[in-house]
Amino acid sequence: MPVIIGLIVIIFIGVIALTVIGLRGTAEADEKALLARLEEFTQAGEEVDLRELELSLPFTQRVIYPLARRMGEMALRFTPQNTLNRIARKLELAGSPANLDPSLLLAMQGFLALAFGGIAWLVITMFAEGWSGGRTVLVILLAIFIGFYFPQLYLSDLIKKRQKNIRKSLPDALDLLTICVEAGLGFDAAMVHVSEKWQSELSLAFMRVITEIRLGKVRREALRDMADRIDLPELTSFVAAVIQSEMLGVSLARVLRVQADQMRVRRRQRAEEEAHKAPVKMLIPMALLIFPALIILLMAPAGIKLLNSGVLGMF
Repeated sequence: MPVIIGLIVIIFIGVIALTVIGLRGTAEADEKALLARLEEFTQAGEEVDLRELELSLPFTQRVIYPLARRMGEMALRFTPQNTLNRIARKLELAGSPANLDPSLLLAMQGFLALAFGGIAWLVITMFAEGWSGGRTVLVILLAIFIGFYFPQLYLSDLIKKRQKNIRKSLPDALDLLTICVEAGLGFDAAMVHVSEKWQSELSLAFMRVITEIRLGKVRREALRDMADRIDLPELTSFVAAVIQSEMLGVSLARVLRVQADQMRVRRRQRAEEEAHKAPVKMLIPMALLIFPALIILLMAPAGIKLLNSGVLGMF
């Protein structure tokens, strides 16, 4: 029995680990490694065997990802378009982790739903043989529901972390933009300098804007698309101010300085808000962990004396 329990735990941990690895992923690193090897072959003047080059990819890229994508493409046929658009929007807000698309995410949801349901069925058959059929079906359906929506919950958590990272680094980035513009650089060159200075989600967003501008997109459209991809009120306000200054001919350096001051004030206000929330959040661990321990320490001696005395015999 301990061996079976250990096996179930290992399977459960493996499913969670595969999900996290699949959402975070190393697709970009594998693609860069493949391109680097291809470049080495071409520079050396050797003939490139595409079959050997493809076999040099990791097992996940050669087998698991294509299989999951095919399963997801089958699920796409039965998925409403609004659901697909919502999934694509979430992936875009999360920064497209591991180059995931809706088909891969749907395949991952189906795999986790089957895995969670199978684990729940194994646990019930081994440890709850006396359960009724209705209760068993209800628990298995609940496990399937949790497994199906687990990638969505993790994706929502990635979106919150990405927006928090961008919100935290935005005032410093605006300060550097202001310094670069006041020193005589153009706005595009200042964004390039900011994107090269840091390695963060905001710098990647700036670099994508610069790439789109170099490919022919108008600056205001590229900035608006960046604001839509991140969906952050502070960044949307910054983009609107930059576009308005460009249309009205207002000094861009002055607009950037005002925006940087406002972002610093908002960051300070958010920090104060989190500080005020801390005492309320501390009530839960205090009520569940600290207060029961204190009650036991204070009341245990009196309870022992009461048990040893003959007072309880009266009742």
